[in-house]
Amino acid sequence: MKAIAYQHALPITDPLSLQDVDLPEPTPGARDLLVEVQAIAVNPVDTKMRLRSVPAEGQWAVLGWDAVGTVRAVGAQVTMFKPGDRVWYAGAINRPGANAQRHLVDERIAALAPSSLSDADAAALPLTAITAWEMLFDRLRVSRDTAPTGDALLVIGAAGGVGSILVQLARRLTGLTVIGTASRPETVEWVKALGAHHVIDHSQPLADALKQAGLPAPRYVVSLTHTEHHFAQIVELIAPQGQLGLIDDPVPGSIDILALKRKALSLHWELMFTRSLFETPDMVEQHQLLTEVARRVDAGELRTTVGEHLGTINAANLRRAHALLESGKARGKIVLEGF
Repeated sequence: MKAIAYQHALPITDPLSLQDVDLPEPTPGARDLLVEVQAIAVNPVDTKMRLRSVPAEGQWAVLGWDAVGTVRAVGAQVTMFKPGDRVWYAGAINRPGANAQRHLVDERIAALAPSSLSDADAAALPLTAITAWEMLFDRLRVSRDTAPTGDALLVIGAAGGVGSILVQLARRLTGLTVIGTASRPETVEWVKALGAHHVIDHSQPLADALKQAGLPAPRYVVSLTHTEHHFAQIVELIAPQGQLGLIDDPVPGSIDILALKRKALSLHWELMFTRSLFETPDMVEQHQLLTEVARRVDAGELRTTVGEHLGTINAANLRRAHALLESGKARGKIVLEGF
């Protein structure tokens, strides 16, 4: 089968950083679906893994943790799916990724894809939807009640992949006042269109920007990018007894955890791969939440977050996608479709 893979950690400008290769067809395990991949999305985790995780000598590593495709075969213990089902999922970081014609995924972390979206539009959502949902409802334990609460949520980096669906979920499913950050005219408009009540500029001091806009100290802050740069500002602006959620990788030593003590703040990490990596007893929660997200997409309550469609799934186009992500200029999600 066709796949895009690498053998060495290389800059994305190097043609060998991602290559078109031919790999053996995978065989499903007991709980696996064998999926013929139709569309994929690219995430920051892809670029990080390309540079940090080097395969054994002579082996190929396949990236890709967002996919939409058709089930072609199922493992002996699969109960929730059958061949012919159209599914979406983000996969598991400790297994080969979906940048290949055929891919294996555990049924407990897959769901039927929304029927109202094309393959490419659907591929933009699984990883970020899981991350945003788990952050809001599992980590921060925000109530799924749309009655206004008087509390606010500040989303730092709201125009990116996770931010683009987090803003929607918070606006549609909670009673929070949603404040997003963005620094360019086009990203400000993007975040407003996704449903944010307010947008402030994260290239300026955040505490000052909130005050100038007349906004309350948020009870919840989710920092999606450059947390070490914003950390002191977050501690200053967040409400006492507030909650801070993180998904990025701050520079070691750049965050002073003691700074949270005076306001009795709590810190919450989200990694959407945790459930699949450890096969937690509640692993099937990702199947259930993706099912719920698909239902709400088909009901018109949530929209795709595609920012760029870069064409066919091949090494050249994936290198373009990685380069765009590494530039920090991406808006929404980058998708590719077909082999």
